[in-house]
Amino acid sequence: MTSNRPIERRRPSRWLPITTVPVVLLAQVAVAQTAPDSTVVITGNPLGSERTLQPSVVLSGNGLALRRAATLGETLDGTPGVSATGFGPNASRPVIRGLDGDRVRMLDNGGASIDASSLSFDHAVAIDPLVVERLEVLRGPAVLLYGGSATGGVVNAINNRIPRTAMGGLAARAEGRGGGATNERSAAAVLEGGVDLGGGNGIAWHADAFGRRTDDTRTPTFTPVEDGTALDPADRVRNSASRGEGGAVGASFVGSAGHAGFSGETYRNKYGVTVEPDVTIRMKRERQAFSGGWKPGLAGIEAIAVDAAHTRYRHEEVEGTGEVGTTFRSTADDARVEVRHAPLAGLRGVIGLQWEQMDFSALGEEAFVPSTRTRSQAAFVLEEFQVPGAVVLSAGLRGERVRVASDGDPADATEVRFGAASERTFSPRSVSLGARMPLPAGLSVSAAWASSQRAPTYYELFANGVHVATAAFERGDASLATERNRHTELGLAWTSGPHKVEVQWFTTRFSNYIALDATGVDITIPAENPGDPDEVFPEYAFRAVRAKLSGFELEGRTRLLSGAPMTLDLAFTLDQVKGDNLDSGEPLPRIAPMRARLSLEASRGALRGGLVVRHAAEQDRVPATDTATPGYTMLDLWAGIALPLPGEASAYAKVGNVTDRLGFNASSIATMRGLAPLPGRAFSAGLRWRW
Repeated sequence: MTSNRPIERRRPSRWLPITTVPVVLLAQVAVAQTAPDSTVVITGNPLGSERTLQPSVVLSGNGLALRRAATLGETLDGTPGVSATGFGPNASRPVIRGLDGDRVRMLDNGGASIDASSLSFDHAVAIDPLVVERLEVLRGPAVLLYGGSATGGVVNAINNRIPRTAMGGLAARAEGRGGGATNERSAAAVLEGGVDLGGGNGIAWHADAFGRRTDDTRTPTFTPVEDGTALDPADRVRNSASRGEGGAVGASFVGSAGHAGFSGETYRNKYGVTVEPDVTIRMKRERQAFSGGWKPGLAGIEAIAVDAAHTRYRHEEVEGTGEVGTTFRSTADDARVEVRHAPLAGLRGVIGLQWEQMDFSALGEEAFVPSTRTRSQAAFVLEEFQVPGAVVLSAGLRGERVRVASDGDPADATEVRFGAASERTFSPRSVSLGARMPLPAGLSVSAAWASSQRAPTYYELFANGVHVATAAFERGDASLATERNRHTELGLAWTSGPHKVEVQWFTTRFSNYIALDATGVDITIPAENPGDPDEVFPEYAFRAVRAKLSGFELEGRTRLLSGAPMTLDLAFTLDQVKGDNLDSGEPLPRIAPMRARLSLEASRGALRGGLVVRHAAEQDRVPATDTATPGYTMLDLWAGIALPLPGEASAYAKVGNVTDRLGFNASSIATMRGLAPLPGRAFSAGLRWRW
């Protein structure tokens, strides 16, 4: 889709200015002293290792506060290897290394996050970043531990709704935010405490609540394009306001041998759908969860962990008249058991079982999938061996059994759309191998290989109807086989005190990538009322093709100044992924272009501040059904100060897109891209307090 106001189409110099920055970083860090990287990643790390073999991103504290947005996709967009689907400001799901939908696993405190966000781009993820204390992202296949929907990676939103450790007295946290391109007004509060029962045992409890209000997103002036037609110039994304609120309570028995606790939470979100200017979505999710972890003191067993949850999800698409056009519902249960065995012949490992079930229904005029039932069971084992000399080797296996059943057309259906009831059964198998080896002078090298399989989803198998969000007639294929891929990755890292450089190269080859491709056929839908024109939609079909994704991620940081008069840090990331449909010879759609991010942060006493430069190159590697997306460079400024209040308190202010540059998200679908540019210049501020 072409840009909608005059934009300079000069092709940027993609290599010289970009490649010189890592050279500068390497020169700066070369004089530092060696020290270990102390970041411990929880997700995908059942053995509790100091470092995972898989590349990861962790956001918490001030770093998360400065990035925090209305959606997980927008919050994580721009971190190494991660982009976002960008269906307006209210429905943006993370994309990892060019893979999205049911190839990126969304977790809520390590358990499944059940919603309908993978079904359609206009469906929001049912997790609000406001109460998230820590976000962890694993890049690359995590199928071994989390199933086929983690082919591209995992995003885990972590909070303390089920306390794992004892609490002494009361603790509180609060955050308020305002402003920005959406005129956001939001606040969140957390209260926690504990009761000492003696003997090293106690009760720990948690309560939180949050609320968010936003208006239509302000943008630089642009000309919206809808169905290939230019509309009147605008400076806002139409129908993009939102209102969300939620909360949770939880409690645990905590002792020296472990914990056992429950939580209950609710989340409601009402937001506009930009491609349908008179439609809003009312979403509600309720979730009850259990978590337990014990050190049983049994021979051969170090620890046992059990997690389970029950989720009820409902999402109504409300027309401008107030009538509910389509209702999506799902009820889901998931459970997970992990047993970590004692070291055996040098091996440390975990054996696990996972079980999930989901009943899904879509009722109404825009329901393009039938009611379905999905059941899956899996068993996995992961083993780690440390060779003398600190070389770490890992290997794992996973076997699954997945059953997907369609109820077909209701008995009273007036037209045949989904046919008779049917069922498919799949048996995905996955294996992974990995190694990490330390080298002299703070260097380390890692390598990984994985063969992963994913069962087709209910919509890939049984869809048959008009999908309004994509403005297409989508047709599933009930004969699809298991999706299969092989992934190879090589990493090189150098760490020395506050200095670090890390690079990852990866290639993923799919022997049958389930793609949604245009067939070249138009489907005519007769008008409901006599005299009205018929509607014509291009047909898109889910079908298996050969595909390849490859790319790299480079990230580095260095301390330019330390101590008086101030501390000055420089950080840099650069990433690129290329995706190709090997059957058609065309690029895969919605792949982010090469991106670079440069940040400079200064601190002196209670004061902190910095700037961030974000660059996205032009994305001209697109299939014939899409058009190129222009590149852009944006500048953000921010400042913060520690406040002299009881506990820990800080305030911050931020100006995003200082030059008010117009930019579009290449990872969003073409029907949305011309309607929803990236936010324009805007001021925001916030206050964080912990006691």
